Amino acid sequence: MSKVLRIEMLKSFAEEEPDNPFNIYALALEFIEVDPIQASFHFKKLLEEFPEYLPTYFHAAAFFADLGEVQFSKIIYEKGIHLAESQQDVKAIKELKNSFQNFLFENDIY
Repeated sequence: MSKVLRIEMLKSFAEEEPDNPFNIYALALEFIEVDPIQASFHFKKLLEEFPEYLPTYFHAAAFFADLGEVQFSKIIYEKGIHLAESQQDVKAIKELKNSFQNFLFENDIY
């Protein structure tokens, strides 16, 4: 299936199920390479409207770091780590903390 068809399919899923964050998350991931503005829109929508949807944080933080939005990325990592800890998701805690440490090192943040 082509990327265009996947995006169209995910858009229809998001319209049919506006309260399901997975569809918006999947759209954000699809848009990363083809339309960063749309990816940014969908990640921000997830962070604002579905702040308890943990999968968002890892990819959103990395995405905004790649755009050079270092402070915003730092905030996303910190919120994601806090959320993972509150949800007691050991795997997510480990992944977010490791990625955050790499982010801090790469951006000379101490």
